[in-house]
Amino acid sequence: MNTPMTSTIDPLPLLLGFTRALKAAGVPVTPDRAHGFVEATSLVGLDDQQATYWAGRATLCAGPDDLTRFDQVFEAWFDPRGDLPRRRDSGLPMPAAPSVPSVDGASGDEAGEDDGDDVLRAAATATEVLRHRDVAALDAAERQRLAAMFAALRPTAPVRRTARHEAWHRGRLDASRTMRDSLRRMGEPGDLAWRRRRVRPRRVVLLVDVSGSMSAYADALLRLSHRFVDTQSRAEVFTLGTRLTHVTRALRHRDADRALIAAGEAVPDWSGGTRLGETLRVFLDRWGQRGMARGSVVVVFSDGWERGDAALLGEQMARLQRIAHHVVWVNPHRGKPGYEPVQQGIAAALPFVDDFVAGHSMATFEQLVEVVGRA
Repeated sequence: MNTPMTSTIDPLPLLLGFTRALKAAGVPVTPDRAHGFVEATSLVGLDDQQATYWAGRATLCAGPDDLTRFDQVFEAWFDPRGDLPRRRDSGLPMPAAPSVPSVDGASGDEAGEDDGDDVLRAAATATEVLRHRDVAALDAAERQRLAAMFAALRPTAPVRRTARHEAWHRGRLDASRTMRDSLRRMGEPGDLAWRRRRVRPRRVVLLVDVSGSMSAYADALLRLSHRFVDTQSRAEVFTLGTRLTHVTRALRHRDADRALIAAGEAVPDWSGGTRLGETLRVFLDRWGQRGMARGSVVVVFSDGWERGDAALLGEQMARLQRIAHHVVWVNPHRGKPGYEPVQQGIAAALPFVDDFVAGHSMATFEQLVEVVGRA
């Protein structure tokens, strides 16, 4: 029999955080399903991880396509170290709850039920803490765990309405189609036809500062860029430094590590200086003004340390705002206590930015994905 979970951690934020991560990974988690998951977990007990797993699959997955992503997010959220058995056989009946390994390698039965509960709570808490850690302060093992969390991140493309319409079950009355249907019935009235404007995904353009002041965040930002490229066909990525480099093709590799290696080989000014105004002007002259930035959501990742002309950066940001649909500036120092945007570069750019957000942890990257998705 499982012992009841102690009050060292409130389970509700942990469970709701898991449902948000699952939704970010592409599983259509509705508020009703999240509520059902919380109720089911309260019945089986969060200390029984196997029961929590099956409760989540039963309440949060809408079909077979969601099972693989559910398994990946569940393992990253509740078992980041990969100590517990993998659950991939969705067609098998519910197995008995496995024993949870203890820290010294003994089985859950040998170490005692209380020790297993402690390991489960520690794993879940460690994952939540890692989500809020500054990526610049992580060691190699923590960066590896963070890479697994990036793999579960699934950005949603922003959309735009087109001039064309399509048939729909509600919306605006389609008078022409209604009349044609009536004429086919020799003038007899029938059901009304409705239509709505079609939607298409907007292009997302990511401009990543890889200068020396941003080198501690470059790996995480390129991993995030890889998730956009891997999940959206119209995403484009450039690096900014002393020059502009188009790295979208390098990031097309499905494997994130290979993609980052290819991007690193393509960037000649890694950890160099910063000329944001000049590189942004090159982007607008060569790509942006001709259509890549027009109507797009443009995301600039930079701390704003401009070694060139700050007035030039302000002029180019004004150009960018005029042709882009939405401009987001991501600063890794934005979410830190005491930060003020007083640098010349960021001060010149802020008047032309629609959203100024933080970008130093996994939690802020998840928030950024939501900002871009609803832009």
